[in-house]
Amino acid sequence: MDLTAPAVNNSISSRENREARVFRVPTLRRIAFLGTYIPRRCGIATFTDDLNCAVSRALPSAERIVIAMGEHDAYPEQVTLAIRGDDTTAYRRAAAHLNQSGVDLLCVQHEFGIYGGPAGSYLMPLLREVRMPVVTTLHSVLRGPDIAQRKVMEELVKLSTRLVVMAEKGAEILRDVYEVDSRKIDVIPHGIPDFAWSESDSTKQELGLAARKVLLTFGLLGPGKGIEYAIRSLPEIAARHPDILYVVLGATHPNLLAHEGERYRESLQQLADDLGVSAQLRFENRFVEMEELKRFIAAADIYLTPYPNEAQITSGTLAYAFGAGKAVISTPYWHAQELLARGGGLLVPARDSSAIAAAATGLLDAPEKMDSLRRTAFQQGREMVWTRVGDLYARSFSRAVAESAGQVQRSGVSFPLRSKLPRLKLDHLERLTDGTGIFQHAIFDVPNYREGYCTDDNARAFLLALMLETEGRFPALPRMASTYLAFLAASFNEAKGRFRNFMSHGREWLEEAGSEDSHGRALWALGTGAASARRDGWRLLCLKLFQGGLRAVEDFTSPRAWAFTLLGLHEYLKAYPGDLQAHRVRLLLVDRLLECWDHSATGDWRWFEISLAYDNARLPQALIASGSCLPESRALEVGIESLKWLLRVQTAGMGHFRPIGSNGFYTRGGERADFDQQPLEAQATVSACLAAWRTEGDPRWLREAERAFDWFLGRNDVGLPLHDSETGGCCDGLEPDRVNANQGAESSLAFALSLTELREAIVANTQTVKQIA
Repeated sequence: MDLTAPAVNNSISSRENREARVFRVPTLRRIAFLGTYIPRRCGIATFTDDLNCAVSRALPSAERIVIAMGEHDAYPEQVTLAIRGDDTTAYRRAAAHLNQSGVDLLCVQHEFGIYGGPAGSYLMPLLREVRMPVVTTLHSVLRGPDIAQRKVMEELVKLSTRLVVMAEKGAEILRDVYEVDSRKIDVIPHGIPDFAWSESDSTKQELGLAARKVLLTFGLLGPGKGIEYAIRSLPEIAARHPDILYVVLGATHPNLLAHEGERYRESLQQLADDLGVSAQLRFENRFVEMEELKRFIAAADIYLTPYPNEAQITSGTLAYAFGAGKAVISTPYWHAQELLARGGGLLVPARDSSAIAAAATGLLDAPEKMDSLRRTAFQQGREMVWTRVGDLYARSFSRAVAESAGQVQRSGVSFPLRSKLPRLKLDHLERLTDGTGIFQHAIFDVPNYREGYCTDDNARAFLLALMLETEGRFPALPRMASTYLAFLAASFNEAKGRFRNFMSHGREWLEEAGSEDSHGRALWALGTGAASARRDGWRLLCLKLFQGGLRAVEDFTSPRAWAFTLLGLHEYLKAYPGDLQAHRVRLLLVDRLLECWDHSATGDWRWFEISLAYDNARLPQALIASGSCLPESRALEVGIESLKWLLRVQTAGMGHFRPIGSNGFYTRGGERADFDQQPLEAQATVSACLAAWRTEGDPRWLREAERAFDWFLGRNDVGLPLHDSETGGCCDGLEPDRVNANQGAESSLAFALSLTELREAIVANTQTVKQIA
């Protein structure tokens, strides 16, 4: 047998030479890596460190820092910040740290189990807030993700400038399942040390394995590794080769150890005892450093990965053994199929101990065949050494930096330029609507009949229908609008002059008079309909109901009910300027809001009440709208000032919109609630800013409206979109680690109304700019 090392072709292909000439790496002064990191004992920690070192060789002038996931007392000095996985605020602090540290590019190591929140969703705010291109290495790519994983993955794809996968199969899944453009994907193999060619005998002596044929598996131990199938193959192998020894190298996975201790390892040992192969099995229950790992790999005759599941896109242990020139036997999981496709190893069916035994004895019986496999693997493995992988990452970084020219900095956050607004879909709202009205709530995207209907939501829905009345692409809209208006008419209790609010699914009213706020919302919708409905019957019914319900408002004490009514009066008086009663009520309600301002506003609290609660922006919006028609009043001045203050309060440190949470609100001098953020707040802010824009013409207001609208699309504290592009609905709120996945009427209408109003404003602004030009 020829014992010389196989010849290795170290040349780079002509295609790679062309790429090297085209993708010159721009000056990268500082690169940051985010992931687990040494001395933490896990595969990704080792990978991150190896990649860091490889990039240092490819880009020697670039300074490198590490943001490490998980706290540890012994991090090396390159770790400038550590993030505790379950600390939601730590991710935003890390984003600020990166932005302030002059980092030119962030390289993220992604695996769902590394980051906190459902499916690692806590990572999203960090990626949303950093102001540099992001290259994300995907250590797993799921073909069948659950709902949370899909949402996170879709957001991760959006926020990453480039994506790196370690196998062509990963790129295929990104394209087919997540609809990622191929041009955004780099396939870079899992890096390996530059192993020297070696025979096993000398190393076996060092490790006490002399005179044994060594079958090796290494990595963190857990049920998904299929070790039991390898153990069941040992009796058949030992019958032909009694000197066989199966070495299982690696500690039990820490998560498994925490939940059930060493139960799995003990079950494997018991299996070996029952099969009579205890002498052919050796556990090395520990984490080994790289130098010792190299010795075990060198001592192995055959490397085995008996994984039972096909859906594994990357195996660092397989890459190491293959690159070291070991004869490999593996089950056909995705990475193994791809890596061994050119003849560098043998594939056997999953969960088939007999097939493992046949492959192993076949190699042990034919040393020449084993040597041929080894030499093929070693030569092909030179394509995976870290020096080459570092060069490939440098090229990916180069692409990312070049592509980041298509980014803009806005309010301290780096966002992709939005080419267009989302498409408006009414599918979900149509499903929520029956012959009576629109249902209040949904269980996910399915109407919840148990909760019935309310005037609040039917008023909002009627407003939306009025805004879309001239569009012909929603054939069901006239029927829906008529239903909403009929509900408002039925809700009016003529004896009391008040609108009821809640109706059961059985069409029974649950009160004689609803809240003042629901009454005000009804008047807002009806005043708008009285002024702008194109159908005579709708307009006349709106006029009757509006005039009948207006008188009760004079006795109301709710500032929001006043504001909603003022917004209705603002539209109503455009069509009926001679209604002196309506003028009188408008002046009365404006004066009441100004009295609230005078009573509550202080130097650092520029608001109408001592607390910020819900639908806050409607108060300044009402004064801005009313003040634009009342030149002698200070309503416009107070409306603008209060809105500017509210925007400051509702802006996160990184510049995105952060509404007051409804889980406690915000009282002057107390702590603000940041979560259970509601779509209602984003919608109110969009509307108020657009009212200010229409009044003052300052484009800053249009940008502020866009910033509030972006909250629906994922520019928020959790980095997850609330808008469902498939249904057209909107999730009910934002929690610290997730969205509330129910898509109720209030939330879905908030999105649809915001989108419709913002779309109209952008069209109007574009036309104005063209006229000026």
